[in-house]
Amino acid sequence: MFRKSPIVSLVALFLLLGSAARAQDATPTPDPDPYRLLEPFTIEAMRAREYPAGEIARLRVFQITDFYTQYFIEYMSDGLRLHGIMQIPPGPGPFPVIVLNHGYIRQADYWSGYETWEAAAYLNRNGYMTVAPDYRSWGDSEWGVSLFHGGLTVDVLNLISALETVPEADMSRIGMWGHSMGGGITMKALAVDDRIDAAVLYATNSADDADLVNHYGPGCLADRRAGRRCNRGEVIPADTDGDVYRAYLDAAEDADFLARVSPWSVLGELTAPVQIHIGTRDTVVPTEWSTKLFNALVAEGVPAEFYWYDGQDHTFREDSWFRFIERVTDFFDLHVKGAS
Repeated sequence: MFRKSPIVSLVALFLLLGSAARAQDATPTPDPDPYRLLEPFTIEAMRAREYPAGEIARLRVFQITDFYTQYFIEYMSDGLRLHGIMQIPPGPGPFPVIVLNHGYIRQADYWSGYETWEAAAYLNRNGYMTVAPDYRSWGDSEWGVSLFHGGLTVDVLNLISALETVPEADMSRIGMWGHSMGGGITMKALAVDDRIDAAVLYATNSADDADLVNHYGPGCLADRRAGRRCNRGEVIPADTDGDVYRAYLDAAEDADFLARVSPWSVLGELTAPVQIHIGTRDTVVPTEWSTKLFNALVAEGVPAEFYWYDGQDHTFREDSWFRFIERVTDFFDLHVKGAS
């Protein structure tokens, strides 16, 4: 039998130790900031960035009534060509402006003005100009990534800047209205931009992103939704960078990072008044999200109003809708139309 000499054994040991050391050196160093690719979606980064005043182009007139002219519009946001509906009352203006943010609708079912047209027409009758963005990836707008609804919020804020190119718009008087997902976008816009004088939340998403992940799950890539628990309000095109998507899935389970993208973490810094409306039988969003937000706003000293609608679901009907829109108009009359 062949027996290894002590010298051979020592050489083998040194070779083994050297190989182990090289393997240890080759181990990747942990990334000190694994979410750096997601920084643009944080409240801090969104506050620091610019929202350039591109032009609003009036592509065509959809209808003319005694109370408004309705335009199909186009504007740019993050290099994406986006669309929406703008309605202007008769007269020279300038008019106070209400931005109307729609909720989640399947892209295949969506059309410009969906969910917002009734509120727009009522506000136009009361002397307001209205504009309802489609956002990226809805309607005829170009597709683009939007994690934690950050991209959709950017689209809304770029739209506000673009209003500078509309002579009928009074840039010193701007309110915002949001339904469901649009309510969450409204709160995020309020946390980022102080140009908004007052906000109305109608059957709103939570202002705490951790609630959204816990309730709906994280978003999925557009081609991987079948059979998955997904927040379909997150816009994640199939060609989204893989590193970004993997970082997003990790961040969606990280409470500290979720706080950084959430309006909930900066409620005490808000100054614009907020009005909240929710139906007692809403089966789309948990009603406790509205009560949680109202109580937190009051605790932080933010002016807030809260209204329940008995027997109403996610979309109000008949008399409840009229009570709702009258309260909305009175609120905007006080805090937007009356603003200087």
